[in-house]
Amino acid sequence: MVLTDTHTHLYSEAFDDDRADVIKNALEQGIERFFIPAIDSTYTEAMLKLRDDYPKNMFLMAGLHPTHTKDNFREELRHVEKMLAEHQCYAVGEIGIDLYWDHTFLKQQREAFRFQIKLAKRHQLPIVIHCRDAFDEIFEVLESEKDEDLFGIFHCFTGTLGQAHQALSYNMKLGIGGVATFKNGKIDKFLNQIPLKNIVLETDAPYLAPAPYRGKRNESAYLIPILAKLSDIYGLSQEEIAEVTTKNSTEVFGI
Repeated sequence: MVLTDTHTHLYSEAFDDDRADVIKNALEQGIERFFIPAIDSTYTEAMLKLRDDYPKNMFLMAGLHPTHTKDNFREELRHVEKMLAEHQCYAVGEIGIDLYWDHTFLKQQREAFRFQIKLAKRHQLPIVIHCRDAFDEIFEVLESEKDEDLFGIFHCFTGTLGQAHQALSYNMKLGIGGVATFKNGKIDKFLNQIPLKNIVLETDAPYLAPAPYRGKRNESAYLIPILAKLSDIYGLSQEEIAEVTTKNSTEVFGI
């Protein structure tokens, strides 16, 4: 059984003391493919080192995270362009809009999101979307950019069934992680109405650890409880869920 964690920040400072053990633990659980989203330029060196240490397992993205989109965002976007030009990247992400904390940089977030979508299209790459308290704003941008070159993953999907269908209409797959295991997560109530061909698995480590680890540091090995939850939701074996979701990830990322 081969599993793919389509969204994990293994370069994060949260793993500085035991990164090798965390990765070893995940590999022993059958998680062999790790897709690594970017945050901003300050993490590039750590991301490249991670890729160099595990060249067969780590697949990088380039992008500017919405919560790190500030006054210097154009400089950061130039760095994203440089990463795409100089390194093998498998997606532009994570990108999007986050209005959970405040609305100060909404204009900049919207501009950065649109710019990076166009960048992804130019490089024929998928996008990986971060959306928090911003479904309407995200959908507005996606609607205006909708075409055959737009595709990717709606990371950490936490919306309604209607919003799920709208996300799928933009040729997105839904990234499902720890929230599906939460008692108040809600998506587990309707997820079986979304065909499994539209689902990929993720942890978002070190964030959003699934039950029974909720509140603790997340790690890629915790993809297993998420897999078990989806097995229960869809009424399929864990092996079937693993096979289909890994196939879906290959369809998105091209590997």
